[in-house]
Amino acid sequence: MFNIKKQISRLYLSSILGNLSLTGAWIAILAARGYNLIEIGFAETVFHITSIIFEIPSGVLADVFGRKNMLIISNIMRIIGNIIMIASNSLLMVCTSIAFYALSYNFSSGSGDALAYDSLKTVGYEDYYEKYASNQMIIYRLCNGISTMCAGLALMIGHKAAYSTDILMGIIQIWILTQLYEIHVCHYNEHNEKNIVSSIKTQLAACFIQSLSFLKNAKKAMFLMFCNSLVGAIDILLLFFLQAKLPEAGIPKWELGLALFFMETGGILGAKIILRFSKMKYRNVFMIAASLVLCGVAAEHSGMYLIMAVGGFIAALSDDALQVRTNAILQDMFPSEQRATLISIESFTFSMIMIILSPFAGIFFSQW
Repeated sequence: MFNIKKQISRLYLSSILGNLSLTGAWIAILAARGYNLIEIGFAETVFHITSIIFEIPSGVLADVFGRKNMLIISNIMRIIGNIIMIASNSLLMVCTSIAFYALSYNFSSGSGDALAYDSLKTVGYEDYYEKYASNQMIIYRLCNGISTMCAGLALMIGHKAAYSTDILMGIIQIWILTQLYEIHVCHYNEHNEKNIVSSIKTQLAACFIQSLSFLKNAKKAMFLMFCNSLVGAIDILLLFFLQAKLPEAGIPKWELGLALFFMETGGILGAKIILRFSKMKYRNVFMIAASLVLCGVAAEHSGMYLIMAVGGFIAALSDDALQVRTNAILQDMFPSEQRATLISIESFTFSMIMIILSPFAGIFFSQW
């Protein structure tokens, strides 16, 4: 029997290394290199298109070939993307790098959560998962906030040095991931080596079909995915556009990084607070979270950067509280054999909502 404490600790450490980055403010880095907003927007589009194409297939691969293996592949993809970005001297190379970042995201999304839940399930600790999800959300927000504050350092040392640092972090993360214990939940028939390729294809198809069958019969799961993705998309878009709106509202340049970090800490607080309301019905959690995120959007209209930052803080708090609760409920509903696939379908839902809302959000925040 594997050591569950070491397993979870390694997943936490992997998340820290994966989210801490000198290149978190990649938009600012590209702008400093001379790329205009249209070119940067095109690169962002490449990310989402690549992500949509490979999101669900990557989840199926994780369920069939192992979540640990997909996490390692994810880091290899990110390292390749960093190498291309260092060597890039054209928009084409930048977009190629961004595509590898999207693949890295695809192979990691769902794999870590699925491995964590099934690891806990193996030793009968499923009830701990909500706390695990809360801690992972805290790690994400804290590391993302720190990475944002490091934007100035990245611009000072140059993009090549910044991305080289990310490569080093990725190599260390791969070493940590190799120490994880794989929980095998899906097996293909290995008795006839001549038919092994056919067997794998059959297993991949079966995993995907069974996942769709589950969603068809579990409309509650589909509803939870949609609700969580919709609120999350509105929050992400709000925080994204606040990066541009806060300077317009007159915030001093030296305070911008602090304001962005402050808003990220809202997510940390939300991920902790939700654990104290374990008995609250999901409908109430959703209604409160959605209302507070919309309050954050309304605060952006105040034109006062202090109120706008507080609105961003409240939106992040509400979004992360809802995400932690939704994640825990969905993991309890998902069958282990298709867990990573179904998590990828949830990520796919989020990406589709983001693509639909992004242009409307751009018009909304530019006009309002």
